Amino acid sequence: MSILKRAVMALAVCASLMPMQASAQNIMDPFNLPPVMDANAVKAGDGISYRDGTRHKLDVYTPEQRGQLAPVVFFVYGGAWVRGQRADYQFAGRALAARGFVVVIADYRLVPEVRYPEFLEDLALAMRWTQDNITSYGGDPNRLFLAGHSAGAYNAVMLALDPSFRNEAGVTMPIRAVAGLSGPYDFYPFEYGDVVEAFGQAPNPEGTQPINLVTHDSPPMWLGSGTTDPIVRVQNTQRLAERLQNQGVWVTTKYYDGYGHMEPVIAMGAMWRWRMPVLDDMISFFTQFGAFPSGVPYVAVTPDAPQEVPEGTMATQDVVRQLDRLFGPLSN
Repeated sequence: MSILKRAVMALAVCASLMPMQASAQNIMDPFNLPPVMDANAVKAGDGISYRDGTRHKLDVYTPEQRGQLAPVVFFVYGGAWVRGQRADYQFAGRALAARGFVVVIADYRLVPEVRYPEFLEDLALAMRWTQDNITSYGGDPNRLFLAGHSAGAYNAVMLALDPSFRNEAGVTMPIRAVAGLSGPYDFYPFEYGDVVEAFGQAPNPEGTQPINLVTHDSPPMWLGSGTTDPIVRVQNTQRLAERLQNQGVWVTTKYYDGYGHMEPVIAMGAMWRWRMPVLDDMISFFTQFGAFPSGVPYVAVTPDAPQEVPEGTMATQDVVRQLDRLFGPLSN
């Protein structure tokens, strides 16, 4: 049975069991079933503490076959700064690991337990753990790439643009490049509930905006977005890209026509990869900046697009619509 058919069957079953108010934890489960994730990748570290606290744990994914030290992706998940957990995105960790990266996905504290900038401080400490320990998992700390989706893209981009978080945590690893997918980068003044809750107490609100922190020393960035994203408007990507270009920073943009907020990150996984080349686009960009000096050693398995709409595909769309309902708008 093909990956696509297994995925559709899994989603059809899960969607039929989920109430409309299903939690993010439950609703992401279908994308993380073993039959619909990439093979040739393993979870080499599970629930490793990078500091005290239940939200201060991380997972590490590696290629199944290890050789020389591999490039590292520090991947940050989203969730409007109020939800999310590392287990929800193991499909992304395995996808990148299957392509030859060592991948770190860390939990971090969420609103209302914390507000800006504490979730960034947590992630900087997880980066410090990565710096100190990733060689033990076959990763090269001198080939570090940041990536994130939604609020996670904001977090990843902020860690790259504002060195104070890394400096405070003692992170000295160079950041080769950053990939931001469906991220909010220019959303002040704060208008929506989750955003006000996360950032409303910031003493310098304009200093919370990535677009205001770009300098000519900023690392190269790949920015992707669905053109019909109802949660984070595509203008966030467009405006940050323009600011980077104006500062002479290398930036590549990818706009996925007709897709919304969750589809692009889900398409990193094997089951939806036929819908858009997000993983290939991201890895090609990382390769430009030294991920694989001798060429990409692994090829991702991409299911062929179906000749006709498979039975159960509507269940897939239902899951995505339910995911979007979990989020309010984050930006105009």
